[in-house]
Amino acid sequence: MHILLATDADWIVDEVTNALGGPDDTFTVCRDGRVVTDQIEARTPDLAIFDLQVGSMGGMAITMSLRLDESAGALPHVPVLMLVDRRADLHLARRCGAEGWLIKPLDALRLKRAAKAIVGGGTYTEGVPSDAAPVEAMIPLTDQESADDVTSSEEETVDAG
Repeated sequence: MHILLATDADWIVDEVTNALGGPDDTFTVCRDGRVVTDQIEARTPDLAIFDLQVGSMGGMAITMSLRLDESAGALPHVPVLMLVDRRADLHLARRCGAEGWLIKPLDALRLKRAAKAIVGGGTYTEGVPSDAAPVEAMIPLTDQESADDVTSSEEETVDAG
């Protein structure tokens, strides 16, 4: 399995490579989110793992950029696991189109479970009840869809007196 990891924290590189590394596994580590697209064009990973905080371009922005490129046909679909700092960050992972997320601190068992589920075509989420309402991903609308959503409204005059 080939994994693309975007983080600028050495401890995350160590945790992920130790937990998911094996004789047939390879890693590409990006310490700048702006180069992720170039790395995917060079070699499509089986899984991308993005830290929420990655220097100049965090995990949410990276994932949204990938999803935009994918919707335009410029990149293949890459399953994403986002590493979030706290429960309050979960809405970011849900909205950007990540297939899964883990709340730090990390551990090998959770990383392995998440990677296996996502690479297998599923999802892996923490901190959100299983019966939570789905959140629509932030996917750009086409010009036609935007025009269809525009509705006219009549002004209402209220007599205050």
